[in-house]
Amino acid sequence: MTASDIDHIINHLSLRKSRRRWRWIAIVLGLVALAALVANAAGDGGLSKDHIARLRIDGLITGDQQSLDLLRDVAKDDRAKAVILRIDSPGGTTAGSEALYEEIRLVSAKKPVVAVMDTVAASGGYIAALAADHVVARGNTITGSIGVIFSFPEVSRLLNTVGVTMEEIKSGDLKAEPSPYKPVSDKARAHAMEMVQDGFAWFKGLVAERRKLAAAKVDALADGRVFTGRQARAEGLIDALGGEDVALKWLQAEKKLPEALEVLDWKPPKPFAERVLGADLGYALLDSVGLSRLARMAERAKLDGLLVLWHPAP
Repeated sequence: MTASDIDHIINHLSLRKSRRRWRWIAIVLGLVALAALVANAAGDGGLSKDHIARLRIDGLITGDQQSLDLLRDVAKDDRAKAVILRIDSPGGTTAGSEALYEEIRLVSAKKPVVAVMDTVAASGGYIAALAADHVVARGNTITGSIGVIFSFPEVSRLLNTVGVTMEEIKSGDLKAEPSPYKPVSDKARAHAMEMVQDGFAWFKGLVAERRKLAAAKVDALADGRVFTGRQARAEGLIDALGGEDVALKWLQAEKKLPEALEVLDWKPPKPFAERVLGADLGYALLDSVGLSRLARMAERAKLDGLLVLWHPAP
């Protein structure tokens, strides 16, 4: 047997191993795809019968399309006789909170909506609650934080330390202002404050309209402070203390919904990996190395523009 024959045999065996490996990979991928199909076909969670829809508003509010689409789907579904919003959010962007508020109001035009505040429903989270027909909070829920903030980094001293300067050629004094590359000018600061005050007036108007409070009363409450649920109830910012059971009793007493109606979760579609494996792989991996908190801090740092956000030190 020549050397070329040996090489031929080795190459043939290597090719067979490669084919076998790819065959197994194809089988595994096929099984994963089948599992996804089975998960999708496993049922609708009971949503095909009359029920009360439970939607969760968690984390930062950005007006993401999935959340807005889910609300639209609930509004159109005649089997969802009412909606319970479970809110646990410190807020988010002003525009995102506005979009969420408007979508909830559209749902409320078709069926009763009750907001149930969990640990935190502040700032943009409180705006979401304002859109409901009835607002319930725990006694120790953190809510309120009526106000708007325009937050941005300013790193000019750091750049000076490392010897870096940023040159700008722009069409006007206020283009791309405030800039992170230099201290804020009086003109840019004044313009930013005008934007903040405009958003602030909108927020206060929502509170006055939805909570039936006098403008002077809202002004007194709108210094950015947060309230416990008990304090919020005393000030008229919410309707009742309790949890989902209190929300259900209100729906049954005021909206004449039958006690037999089951509360069922409505959820946006999950990413493929999460749907098949049952976990958020990104956060699971970060949790495993103790970096999930850093990831959430980075998520907040990505927020830009006008914010309705209550965010204590992370």
